[in-house]
Order: sequence, then C-alpha cells, then structure tokens
Amino acid sequence: MTEKSNDISALKEAVLKRSEVLGHTLRADVVTFGCQMNERDSEKLKGILKTAGFELTDEEEGADLVLYNTCTVRDNAAQRVYGRLGVLKREKLKNPWLITCLCGCLMQEEGSADEVLRRYPYVDLIFGTQNIARFPGLLLKVISGEEQVLEILKEPAGSHESLPAERKYPFKSGVNIMYGCDNFCSYCIVPFVRGRERSREAAEILKEIESLVRDGVKEVMLLGQNVNSYGKGLPDPVNFAALLREVEKTPGLERIRFMTSHPKDLSDELIEVMASSGKICRHLHLPLQSGSDRILEDMNRHYTKESYLSLVHRLRNAMPELAITTDIIVGYPTETREDVEDTIDVVKRAEFEGAFTFIYSKRAGTKAASLPETRDSGEIGASFDRVLKTVQEVSSERLKRFTGKRMSVLVEGVNERDPKLLSGRLSQNTVVHFPGEASAVGSIVPVRLTACRGFYFLGERQD
Repeated sequence: MTEKSNDISALKEAVLKRSEVLGHTLRADVVTFGCQMNERDSEKLKGILKTAGFELTDEEEGADLVLYNTCTVRDNAAQRVYGRLGVLKREKLKNPWLITCLCGCLMQEEGSADEVLRRYPYVDLIFGTQNIARFPGLLLKVISGEEQVLEILKEPAGSHESLPAERKYPFKSGVNIMYGCDNFCSYCIVPFVRGRERSREAAEILKEIESLVRDGVKEVMLLGQNVNSYGKGLPDPVNFAALLREVEKTPGLERIRFMTSHPKDLSDELIEVMASSGKICRHLHLPLQSGSDRILEDMNRHYTKESYLSLVHRLRNAMPELAITTDIIVGYPTETREDVEDTIDVVKRAEFEGAFTFIYSKRAGTKAASLPETRDSGEIGASFDRVLKTVQEVSSERLKRFTGKRMSVLVEGVNERDPKLLSGRLSQNTVVHFPGEASAVGSIVPVRLTACRGFYFLGERQD
C-alpha cells in the first residue's frame, strides 16, 4: 500500500469518527477559481474527499468543509477569493466544526499564505500547487486537531495523477500532459506559482487516457500551460505532434482537444497532424495578447504581428473549418493608442471566433510590474471597450458561416434555462442549444444549425 493510499485510509477513519460525533455524513464544497488546470486539480481534490467519506455539495452553507482552489493570474481573481473568505467567516461562527481550506496558485504566490493567516485566522489548511498529492495527510492533521496547517512547497511533492478523481462530466475529462511554464512572459505569474516546465511520460499519459475511455470518456482535453513545448526534458524525447498521433490511436476515444498553445512553438508538423486527424477537434486557442510588435517584444512573446497572422493563415488553409479563439490584454503598462489600433487590426484580419479580453493586471514579482504606466484607467477602459466590441462583431459574423449546416454536437446536459432544450458543443467548441431528451446527454449527435445568436447556435436534431 502506498503512502498516499495509507493517508486516504487514515483520513477515511477520521472522517467517519467525526461524522458519528456530528450525527451526519460530512459534506464538502470545493469552489474552483481559474483555468482548466485548476478545474482538473479540483476533480482530484473532490475525488480524495469523496473516497474519504465526504458527501460532495455545491453549497457552502451547511457544509462541513469548504475548499477554495484559487487563481492569481489577475488581481480580480485574488480579490474574489478574499471577498468569499469574508463571507465564510459567518459560516465558521455558525459552525465551529467547519473546516476551511485554501489551495492553488494564489497560495503559491510569495507572501499570500502569510497574508491569509494574518487577515483570516479562521482558515484551517493552506497548501499550494506543488503538494496536492499530500492533501489527504494535511487534512488528516486538521481533523486530528492541529491548528492552521500550512504547507507551501517550491518543488513537486510527488505525482497526484494516480489519486481518485470526481469528474464534472462522465463523458469528457481533462488530462494533464505537463506542468509549469518556462516562457516567463513579462506580465505572467504562472512560472512563479506553477513552477518550471516538466512533461509527463507519453506512456503514462496514454495509459490514463485508455483508463478514462474504459470509464466512458469520449472526449479528452490535453492540458498544459504550453502544450506545444511538450516533451522537452523527457528521457525519451517526443514532441506534441507525435503525442497526438499516439493519443488518436486510442480505441473508443472520439474527440481530442488541447490547450493552451503558444504561437512561437506551433509547428507545421502539428498543423499537419491536426489537419489529417479524424478526432482532433477543429478548435485552437491561440493567445495573441497584443497586436503591437513593440508590446509583444516587451511581453517576451517571441513572435510578431505578421508572424502570428501568417500562422493563422497556414492553419486556416489547412483546416478551413477551424475555429480560432484567443486571449488579449489591453492596458499593458507601456501600451499606446497606436498599439491598441494594431491589436484591433489583428482581430479583424485573424477573424477570431472568440476572445478572452482582459485589462492588464499587475502581478507582483513579474517584470512588467515595475514598468511605468503610460495611460490612465479611463483611457484604458475606452480602449478595452473598442477591442471587445470589435471581437464581438468579428466573431459573430464569423460564426454565421455554419448556419444551416448539419454538424456533430457532444451533448453536455439539459439546458439550465429551458429543460426542453439540450446543450452541447461543436467540434469548434461553439455551444448549441436544441430540443431533445435527457437520454442523449453524453452522446455525439447530428444537429442542423438553424440560427446563430452571436456566440451560440439554436438547432434541430437530425438523425
């Protein structure tokens, strides 16, 4: 029996004893902030809690354990966590048995854990991104009576891939293929909180995917901060394109997605693999960040406006049905109005199907944090509105090309607003709503797209 399984067994005994004292099965609520990597980490955390005897809930009120898996990519994500902690204090006062936990990227950031201990002394457990595998043992310490357990590690404390997971969807799953990042973009704190880049062995990844497919998974999303640089440092080097070829061979697997792709590492070989694949989804998230060469150089992005557009052109030539989405930052410290115009120009020429558009958020410890700001918040806000409006206009027009077509949709669930409708996603990742029965959830079905509503479609099932 491994140390991790020993910890979970001991935790299960402690949870049972506390349940007997309180007279009910302990309930746990895991709240996730941030990216798909955090979502996948939370599935592992939920799996541990469920295996240990907790009943999972989506309600903080009445829970016996509340865990926030935090994000720190932007300041507003951190402030949301602190705001929720203030509210959580009331729950702690109502229920002294309540266990409060914080983990994730914000806790890994220099000084954040100490600030939490100072401002929110009722938080019981704090751990970082590098020691999720140690969560059972850390939680056991809290249940056993240790006050304010804190463990933030700089290096990984073992793999957590073998830990149990509680997936959000039984028919699709994220799969971590690598961790960390070596790019050190000037605005980004990820390398400091997720650590340096390290890839998993291809055989280990394939084994996990095969296991997921046996468990009913039809779609996997390969996850990494920069999947295009996968394989560097492995004893038997293999690049991302080669990994995709092997993943595609998995019997029973129907769809493959991946993110995130850095433009500087997206090879012609990868484009060829994508174009020739019958399983790789026709969606690529390709962060732009800025359309200005000067800003891109300041950001340490290693590509230019024209090289980015050339890449988009090659992708669309190889896969005309490909949907490309992106990330855009407005208000980088040295950005001028002319730089914003360059960004808007790229949005129009690249014809993105969607973009996550953000106002720059200063993150302590990054190179950009020391740069002087050249524009006031009002002007930055106006620029943001212009970029966002352009994105909305371009993407809405771009999506219309699918109207009237019969396309495959992976049904994800019953529509939350109208139970007569099902909701699912195209290979291009666009949401589709159409009439149907709940029995179709988890299936890939043909749907004729009857109307484009900006960022989603209405449709009719056509078997």
